[in-house]
Amino acid sequence: MSMRKIYREVAKKHGVSVKEVKEEMQKALDHAYTNTPDDGVTGVCQKQVPSKGDIPTPEEFIKYAANKIKK
Repeated sequence: MSMRKIYREVAKKHGVSVKEVKEEMQKALDHAYTNTPDDGVTGVCQKQVPSKGDIPTPEEFIKYAANKIKK
């Protein structure tokens, strides 16, 4: 399934625009990566998600999660 189709399906299901879906997903990722608990586990898990920057984009996160599920 293409990223475009994923975004469209989520947007349609929740009655919002594709832009809103992407923005809200990025907000959630930003929050998760900037408010990491000091448990020694969360940070390690977050570092496993490949990203070009410090915080993954929704696309990077979805691709990582989908690959983990496939395995």
